Amino acid sequence: MRTDAALNSSTAQGGQLTDGGTEQTVERRAAAAVPWYRRRKAKALVGRTILTMLLAAGAFVVLLPLGWMVSISLKSMEDIMRFPPAFFPDTLHWRNYVEAWRAAPFTRYTVNSLVIAVLAVISHILSNTFVAYGFAKIRFKGKNVLFSVVLATMMIPGFVVMVPQYILFSKLHWVGTYLPLVVPGFFGSAFMIFMIRQFYMSVPNELIEAAKIDGANHLYIWWKIMMPISKPIIAAVGILAFNGAWNDFLGPLLYLNEESMYTLQIGLQSFRGSNTTQWNYLMAGSVLVLLPVIVLFFLFQKYFISGMNLTAGTKG
Repeated sequence: MRTDAALNSSTAQGGQLTDGGTEQTVERRAAAAVPWYRRRKAKALVGRTILTMLLAAGAFVVLLPLGWMVSISLKSMEDIMRFPPAFFPDTLHWRNYVEAWRAAPFTRYTVNSLVIAVLAVISHILSNTFVAYGFAKIRFKGKNVLFSVVLATMMIPGFVVMVPQYILFSKLHWVGTYLPLVVPGFFGSAFMIFMIRQFYMSVPNELIEAAKIDGANHLYIWWKIMMPISKPIIAAVGILAFNGAWNDFLGPLLYLNEESMYTLQIGLQSFRGSNTTQWNYLMAGSVLVLLPVIVLFFLFQKYFISGMNLTAGTKG
């Protein structure tokens, strides 16, 4: 009896194993019968390949003008005027960079641009974070209406307020100084206020309430609590402010009169004459002016990307 039961049990288990093996074999055959381009891994690989090709094509289109600028900066005027134009010069004229720098007082222009850019970074960080904290964490009557008015200012073109601003600064006797280029930064920027506010909105309110219970006021909370956890968004604001002040051409052109106060963007115009333009020196100078912005971005790229993520405040 026990022997028959054992045989029946082993037969049943063998039948289950056989059925399981048969099912696995059928599944493998069915998977093998599916064309390779319809498989899940193949679809993912094809999708990544297409995405990579599209990104590479977009990067090529974006970087082509930069490459052409570098190419012209290493050419002589004869090579630049040659037709058809060649992307790679026959001879690399590295002295174009040295001669371009010596053609005008670019060292003085660099110091002027650096002073304006640093003050712009400081002013934008202090003013925009302070105002954004008020809109994000302080309750007061009419807050939403006032915030809507601040956002509405982004729809006003800069050229509309250019003449009234110039008249105002002229009445204040600020024309011919750096004040018109620096002081407006202390009054905030609507876009940066919005960006920082969205970042602050992701910070838990319990953190603010706990600080209030300990007796901290809003000024202390903003400076000692919110600022330390806002490094990513501060880096993003700093890079945007530095880039805007460093590349500003119209502002210094309007308000600066003395050549000793010129910035790099105005200094580059010294290579443009009434009849001819020294394109090799102009492009060499443009490359030199562009380098600090590129270096700054790559140094703070991690913080910049994290700061542009408006939900990153919860990670602080």
